[in-house]
Amino acid sequence: MGQLRSPTVSARVSIRPLRLDDIERVTAIEVAAGQAFVDVGLPEVADDEPFTATTISSYADDGRAWVVADEQDAALAYILVDIVDDAVHIEQVSVHPDAARSGLGRALIDHVAVWAAGRAGSALTLTTFRDVPWNAPYYERLGFSVLEEAEIGVGLRAVRDHETAEGLDPSLRVCMRRDLTGA
Repeated sequence: MGQLRSPTVSARVSIRPLRLDDIERVTAIEVAAGQAFVDVGLPEVADDEPFTATTISSYADDGRAWVVADEQDAALAYILVDIVDDAVHIEQVSVHPDAARSGLGRALIDHVAVWAAGRAGSALTLTTFRDVPWNAPYYERLGFSVLEEAEIGVGLRAVRDHETAEGLDPSLRVCMRRDLTGA
């Protein structure tokens, strides 16, 4: 698939599949991006272990991982996706703080939307913090809606239950969906 560029993303960056030589850098991106949670009273999120190299490698091997790379081909942001229920589920999207607020996260999500629509995916889903500004409020601006309990499918419910078992407070979290009709 060709490169997808967002009007808000510099022409000097591109989206490409995550490669094995990106793993160390995307792990560092996840850790650096997680530090912002300290400022909103969620230090346990900042302290959470990043994905293992094995896990990231499996996403890359399955073609379900992309990075935004700069002109030197170094990753600035990345996204990992799963297939959950009838949707492409965004498992992780992280942007390095030095590149934040430049449209990279939006570009990755839009890239995944095109990828999902090409595979008959009906929607994008994710789970996120309800009140963290760069979480649910941000995703709402990107066209995601908070799901009511009755709208949450079996697979997405399992994702949420796993997160709860890992220590995330479900009262602070929401499940969200962005339909891909016309994507």
